[in-house]
This record gives sequence, C-alpha cells and structure tokens, in this order.
Amino acid sequence: MCIGNIKIGSLEKADMSAVIFEGLTVKTAEGKPAQLAIVDVDGNVIEMGNQVAMEAWNVAISSYKNFLIGEGHIRVQTSPPGLKFLTIDKKSTQDGKPSKLAA
Repeated sequence: MCIGNIKIGSLEKADMSAVIFEGLTVKTAEGKPAQLAIVDVDGNVIEMGNQVAMEAWNVAISSYKNFLIGEGHIRVQTSPPGLKFLTIDKKSTQDGKPSKLAA
C-alpha cells in the first residue's frame, strides 16, 4: 500500500483531500461540505463528524510514521486490542459519574 503509486480519486459521489496541517477534508461531488462516519454492518451510523476525521487522520499518520522508522508491520489501534468498547450514557449521570456502562 505504501510502496509505489497510491491510487486516489476512486470515489464517485465524494472527494477527500488532506493537508498535513489541516487533516482530512471531505466534500460532496458538488463541492458541499461533508462528514466522515463509521457505519456498522447493519447500516447504523455509530460515529460521525470531525472527531471521526481526526481519528482516521491520526491513525493513518501514526501508521505511516511507523513505516518510516522501520516498524511498518505494527498495527495502530485506537483502543487496546481484545477489550470491548465501553460507552458511557452521558445523559444519565449523577455527581459527574456515569450511571450506566454498556459494553
């Protein structure tokens, strides 16, 4: 993937661009601003927005940095592997503590 030519421009309905000091930018084919989203296999949007774009950018840059220093075989994780994602029900908190954790 990193060696040789990298194919870009394969999206039909959107355009992605990146500048090292801005991160990822996405637009529709018509030039309107768009957002990145994480969609599960059932079609549910589970995360979307600028934070998704920033996380994708940081993972890509971290992976590339590992490649440059000779550690390209190391997978970059956004959370410790093998652990379930914990989500906090932010709406129902008491004294700043979450009342419910869902795995």
